Amino acid sequence: MSTAPPTDVADPATAAPPDPRRWRALAVLALAQFMVVLDVTIANVALPAIQTDLGFSPIDLQWVVGAYTLTFGGLLLLGGRVADLLGRRRMLSVGLGLFAIASLAAGFAPSSGALIAARALQGVGGALLSPAALSIVTVTFAPGRERGIALGVWGALAGLGGTAGVVAGGLLIDSLGWEWVFFVNVPIALIALVAIPLTIRESRADTTTRSFDVAGAVLGTAGVSALVLGVIRSDVLGWGAFEVLALLGGGALMLALFALVETRAAAPLVPPRLARSRPLALSGLALALNGSAFIGMFYLSAIFLQGVRGASAIETGLQFVPMGVTAVAGAIVAQNLVGRIGARTTIAIGALLGGGSLLLLSTATAGGSYATDLLPGFLLYGASISLIGVPAQIGAVTDVTDQDAGSASGLLSAAYQVGSALGLAIITTIATGHVDDLIGRGVAASAAQTAGFERGLQLAAGLAVLNVVIAFALAGRRRTADATPRVVAPMAH
Repeated sequence: MSTAPPTDVADPATAAPPDPRRWRALAVLALAQFMVVLDVTIANVALPAIQTDLGFSPIDLQWVVGAYTLTFGGLLLLGGRVADLLGRRRMLSVGLGLFAIASLAAGFAPSSGALIAARALQGVGGALLSPAALSIVTVTFAPGRERGIALGVWGALAGLGGTAGVVAGGLLIDSLGWEWVFFVNVPIALIALVAIPLTIRESRADTTTRSFDVAGAVLGTAGVSALVLGVIRSDVLGWGAFEVLALLGGGALMLALFALVETRAAAPLVPPRLARSRPLALSGLALALNGSAFIGMFYLSAIFLQGVRGASAIETGLQFVPMGVTAVAGAIVAQNLVGRIGARTTIAIGALLGGGSLLLLSTATAGGSYATDLLPGFLLYGASISLIGVPAQIGAVTDVTDQDAGSASGLLSAAYQVGSALGLAIITTIATGHVDDLIGRGVAASAAQTAGFERGLQLAAGLAVLNVVIAFALAGRRRTADATPRVVAPMAH
């Protein structure tokens, strides 16, 4: 585990006092993150209406989601480092502004191509604002109880945003039209933009040089983008297609070159001290696995509820609400548990709970009662998401200085996005393949889809339980969040 030089550790007598506006700042930051998470699920709900209105082909429709995922995931590393160098508050505002403009453009899009372009621009905005927001939380709240509470609130709002997106999407589409799933972002972004200068102070890395790692930026962005694009294309072409293999192999090669370049760069995109941080690496892997299981579960459950059980879009959203409620409760519980039993034990509890709840969900039947077949699993799984996500974020920054907060946040966000994309592709490929095989053998479509749902959730459960291994690989102090000294970087006002 890397440690900061002794001169960087804040002396209680000389450390900068806590920002008196920090809790108001957290509200603004959580609102911005809520909007980003909301947009992911709310756009998915609108896909059928968008396809009908703008004439998307079934193959091209994936790009409504894929264009956003590609630019968002591909630019997160760059966005995090830019925030460190140019100012985190500034990049938060720029990202929010881009996101609002792109949302307006998406709502007014006259064609499929225009909508895809607007969604790509939304991804750019998200890649700037998301790591900036998380890094501001990190540098604003001291390690220990305050940071734990802040990240608990952060995680709770993220869980609530995902669930709210499903419900709000159905309501907006039925009452106002699909355009409003994008227009709804604009007032949220404007409120946050007005509040940012009133509540958040500027911060950036304490460095005498502002040089930028161009080679690292190109290789890192291109490598992550190629991996994400390869996963997206696998859904259409299959894992064995030349294009998919070329993208995945090319992405892996560029990331290997990126790692080599970073060891020699004067101002690397990912500072070597972050690359050597064991807690950051393992926490990123924990978040990737958490995202893989969650996104796969969410996708399969939405199809199962609508395609097998016959629920409408609004009914589907409402059935996910209990999971969002327990995700919020789990985030509150998680930040308390980290202080009592440590981050790794909390992650292990969440992983076991997540695996068990997914196996419970996999036993649901086409005609069973929601209250007995699905509700218990949704309730337990919602809590498990936060019991992994919150301590992973807390544990990740145990040896990260304020100077590297943006880069660390970009790495964590990128790990989650890439893990989610890979997990969704793998889970849906296996589940869909099982369904097709059963239908080919004469099994009724409903029974085959139920079996595919079961197979996919069993795989998601396996991914969730892998976090037990990650949890106990997180070597370090038992009370991780409370053990790290506060490292203070000068704040630019």
